[in-house]
Amino acid sequence: MKRQGGGNNTKTLSRFWRWKMVVQSLEGVGSVQSSIDVAANPHSEDNSSPKKRRVSSRLQVKQKPQKELLVRQRVELLDDNEQGPRKKLQANVRGRQTGEVADSEELPKATDSVEKSDRVRVKETLRLFNKHYLYFVQEEEKRAVKAEAQKKASRAAKRGAKNSKKGDLKADTKVAKRPDLKALTKMNDEKEILFPSKRFGSIPGIDVGHQFYSRAEMVAVGFHSHWLNGIDYMGQSYSKGKYSNYTMPLAVAIVISGMYEDDLDNAEEVVYTGQGGHNLTGDKRQFRDQVLERGNLALKNCVEQDVPVRVVRGHDCKSSYCGKIYTYDGLYKVVKYWAEKGISGFTVFKYRLKRLEGQPLLTTNQVQFINGRVPQSISEIRGLVCEDITGGLEDIAIPATNLVDDPPVAPTGYTYCKSIQVAQNVKLPTDATGCNCKGSCVDSKTCECAKLNGSDFPYVHRDGGRLIEAKDVVFECGPKCGCGPSCVNRTSQRGLKYRFEVFRTPMKGWAVRSWDFIPAGAPVCEYVGILRRTEDVDSASENYYIFDIDCLQTMKGLDGRERRSQAVCIPTVNSLERPDDQRSDNVPEYCIDAGSNGNIARFINHSCEPNLFVQCVLSSHHDIKLARVMLFAADNIPPLQELTYDYGYALDSVLGPDGKVKKMFCHCGAAGCRKRLF
Repeated sequence: MKRQGGGNNTKTLSRFWRWKMVVQSLEGVGSVQSSIDVAANPHSEDNSSPKKRRVSSRLQVKQKPQKELLVRQRVELLDDNEQGPRKKLQANVRGRQTGEVADSEELPKATDSVEKSDRVRVKETLRLFNKHYLYFVQEEEKRAVKAEAQKKASRAAKRGAKNSKKGDLKADTKVAKRPDLKALTKMNDEKEILFPSKRFGSIPGIDVGHQFYSRAEMVAVGFHSHWLNGIDYMGQSYSKGKYSNYTMPLAVAIVISGMYEDDLDNAEEVVYTGQGGHNLTGDKRQFRDQVLERGNLALKNCVEQDVPVRVVRGHDCKSSYCGKIYTYDGLYKVVKYWAEKGISGFTVFKYRLKRLEGQPLLTTNQVQFINGRVPQSISEIRGLVCEDITGGLEDIAIPATNLVDDPPVAPTGYTYCKSIQVAQNVKLPTDATGCNCKGSCVDSKTCECAKLNGSDFPYVHRDGGRLIEAKDVVFECGPKCGCGPSCVNRTSQRGLKYRFEVFRTPMKGWAVRSWDFIPAGAPVCEYVGILRRTEDVDSASENYYIFDIDCLQTMKGLDGRERRSQAVCIPTVNSLERPDDQRSDNVPEYCIDAGSNGNIARFINHSCEPNLFVQCVLSSHHDIKLARVMLFAADNIPPLQELTYDYGYALDSVLGPDGKVKKMFCHCGAAGCRKRLF
C-alpha cells in the first residue's frame, strides 16, 4: 500500500516541510508548470470546466508532482518507441524517518524493486499462517456458540417432551480439530508452505534466535515438518537425486522441549533422548522400550555421515496459545549415540550433540529470552525521565526513558490526549444506525454491523480480540447499537491494554516498545490528535505529525496504493462515485494532526519491515473520509521489540528550493531497508 494514512513521526523533516519546499521550488517556474498542466490535459478549456471547490496552496502543490510524474511517464513512453527500451522509473519507496537531507551523490541508491528476500518471505508466510489460524479460530468459536445453543435446546426439549427419543436434539459435543492444524492443512492443500522439501543445515531467512510461537509455525515455513514429533528427518523418498549419496533416513531438526525425563541440556552440549515409548499425557514417563527406527535411526545415521541438525528449544510461555515458545539455537553435530536403561527402567536411545562453532551466541539462557529486560517496578527502569507521559489519562502508565542524551530529557512540546479532538470547522456525521443485537453480537447473518463487513465479524474473541486480516475498512458497533462494551465487534474501542514504554534512540528520536507480548492481529493503539481539514494545515508550520486519512483513496487503489480485502459494503451515503467531490479522488480531505495534541502513536517510528499495519475503522458514523486510524500488530511481537509501521512516502517526492529532488537516509535498521526514505 503506497500510503495508508501516511503517518508522520519524523523528528527533522515533516511532510508539511516537504510540501513547503515544493512550493518554494515552483514559485519561480509558474510558466513551466502551466505548460505541464496543459500537457497533462491538452483538451481542457477554462470556459467549459465546472466550478471547482477552493483548494489550498498546500493541496495544489501536493497534486503538481503527480502531474509532473504523469508527463514524464508519457515522455518516456514516446522515447521507448523511438529509442528502444529504457530503464523503468524508480519504484516508489515507502517511509520517512529522521535523517539528514543529502544530495544524490551523498546518499546510497534506493533499493530497486527486486525479488523478496528470504527473511521477508518467512515473515509473509507466518502472517499468512496467522490469518488462516484466526479464520479457523472464528469457525471454532461459531461452532462452540452453536453447540451451546443446541445444549440449551436439548434441555428445554427434555423438560417439555418426556417421551422424546433419547438422542434427539443432542448437542454437537464432538471436539473439533485444532485451528492451527486446520490452518496447516489449508496451507498444504494450497501449496503455501514456504519450504515444503526438507533440507540439511539452516533454513534461508531464519536466523539463530528466531522465535516460533507454536510448532505449527515451524511447519508452515518448512523448518520442522511435524507438529508433534521431536525428530524431523528425511525418509527413503529423498534417497534419489540430490541426496543419492546419503544413507536414509537422516535427521534434519530436533525439538528439545522437556518432554523426556532422560534429556540433559547444557546449552552448548545436549544429551537428547530418542523418540517413542513415553507417556503423551505430560508426565514424561517411559512405559516401553524405544526402537532404533524412524527418527532414532535418522539421528544414528547423522553420527555416521557427519550431518548436523537444527536444534530448537521450547520453553513455557503464557503468551503463546500452545503454552510454549520455540527458539532456534543453531546447528549441532550429533557426535555419539548409545542405548541404555532409562530412569523408568526401559531402553532408551541417547544422542550427544555439540553446537557447531562460529554461530551467534545462544539466546535461550534461559529465562532471559522470555522476560528480556522488562522492569518489574519503577525503580528498575534504567534512564527513567518521566514516570507517565499520559499524566494519568491512560489506565496503564507509559514511562519514558532516555539513555542517549546528556543530560537526559523527557518528551516535550505536546499535550497528551487519549481520544480524537475535532476542529471547529469539522462536523462528524450523526445519522449512522446501529444493530439490534442484545448483550453481545453473535449472529453475523442478522447483525447489521456484521453485514457491512461482508456478513461476518472481522474479529475473534481470542486474546481479548484480534483482527483476522487487514481490510479496506472495518465497521464496528457504535453508540446506537444494542450490544454492550464486551461485544467482539468493539475490539478497537477498549483503549490501551499493553504496557508501553517511550524510549530515546540515537538516530530516530523517540520510539515505542511494549513490555508485553502482542499477538498478531491485536489492536495496539489509535492514532490520536486533532481531526482537521487537510487544507487547514497550511498554518501548522513545521508540524511533523500529520496523518492523512486516505481510506477512500486506498479503496480505489489510487496513486499505486495497494488495495485490500473487498469484503465490505459501503453505505450508499458514502458511495465511492460522488460527482460533487472529485477532490477526494486525488488527495484526502481530512487528516489527524498530532503535533500539539496526541497520544503514544505520535512516537511510533517508520520501518521498511514494520511489525504494525494501519487499519481504518468506522463505529460512531459511516463516513470513510473521517475514519478512525488504528494500528494493529502484523506479527507476533515479542517484548521489547520496537513498534513500527510503514509511513508510506514515495521516492523522489521532496524537492528543494532549486527544484532538484531531495533525498534522505532511512535509519530503520531493517535487514531489507530501502536505504532512502524519499
